[in-house]
This record gives sequence, structure tokens and C-alpha cells, in this order.
Amino acid sequence: MILCDIGNTTFDFLIEKKHKKYSIKDNIPKFEEQIVFVSVNKKATKKLLASNPDAINIKKYLDFKTQYKGQGIDRALACIFAKDAVIVDAGSAITVDVMKKGIHKGGFILLGMSSYKKAYPKISKKLKFDFEKEINLDKIPLQTKDAIQYAILKSIILPIKEVAKDKSIIFTGGDGLVLSGYFKNSVYKKDLIFENMKRIIDANNCIA
Repeated sequence: MILCDIGNTTFDFLIEKKHKKYSIKDNIPKFEEQIVFVSVNKKATKKLLASNPDAINIKKYLDFKTQYKGQGIDRALACIFAKDAVIVDAGSAITVDVMKKGIHKGGFILLGMSSYKKAYPKISKKLKFDFEKEINLDKIPLQTKDAIQYAILKSIILPIKEVAKDKSIIFTGGDGLVLSGYFKNSVYKKDLIFENMKRIIDANNCIA
């Protein structure tokens, strides 16, 4: 079985425990194995189904109740098995969801780190920079590149800390590993979406 996570910019396939990514603009090949997918991109979903019409959307097997209006299927899938935790998916956007006693209490959306990086040079070419892996957030910066990164990270970290308090924080997504390093009570799960998809598949034998 092949799992597929369709985002805003990429198709991420998990094939025999290995990732294979395609751009949204790429043509998707016909796969011999059964595909189970989750998608936040209607146009990309049609592209996948055009070449793999038997692919199964896991959405109809996902029973996740929340009063939040407009929550993406990827966020629901990331949260579904969490009891008391904050789930942070740090991709092109950073989504933050709060779970308490297995109930979704709400969440918020921040700009992704890549969006910040693209925004600053639009103000001035002098504000173009490259992210560094570790920034000292306990010291006020004394140079521009540090000042930008300090501001970006603080604007992301502080609201997460405010809602998390003493809860565990589960990070996933491309920038999740970097961000998790700034939280003591955190864990990084690269394949959280795929892990939860597998749990749903195992609970619904009719998918396989």
C-alpha cells in the first residue's frame, strides 16, 4: 500500500517506508499498488485520480469532531489520536491545534518560516538572509540578520508557548524539527500524518 499526503505545493508519497515527492505541477505516474491519500488541494487531488482512479480518500474514514469552522483535513488527521497535547504542523503555514482530554479546543495559523524569509527582501534587498539552525533568543541581536531571525522565531514561539503551557507539544512538518528545539516539552514526529493514516487503515479493514 502507498500513502500520499497532498499539500498546497507537493505530493508526498510514502512507498515502502521511503518518501518520494512530486511538485504539484508534475505529472503523477500510475502506481500498481493501492493508494490511500489525504488532500488539502482539490486541483491536485483530481490530478492524482486522473492517473490513479482507484486511490482512496481517507477523509470518509476520519471521525473527528470539533466546533472549529474550516479546519483542514490534514490538521484533523494530525490531531485525531492526541489526548492532551498541542499539535504544530510547521510547513508552508504553521498550524497550531490544542487537544484537551481528546477534545479539539481550537487553534490558530501562523505564517511559515519560508513565507517570512520571502517577505523581508520585498521590503528591502538588504534584508535578504539565510536561516541559521540555532539562534540565541535570550540575547537582543546586534546585527540585522540576527535581528530578523530573532523576530521571526519569537513571533512563532511565543504564541505556541502561551497556549501550550505545561502540555506536551508534538511537532511535524518540514520546519518542525528546528522549532521543536526551542521547547523542552516537545517531540518531533516527521511522519505523524502517515502514522495516523496507518492507524485509521488498520482500524478499517475495508480500506485495504
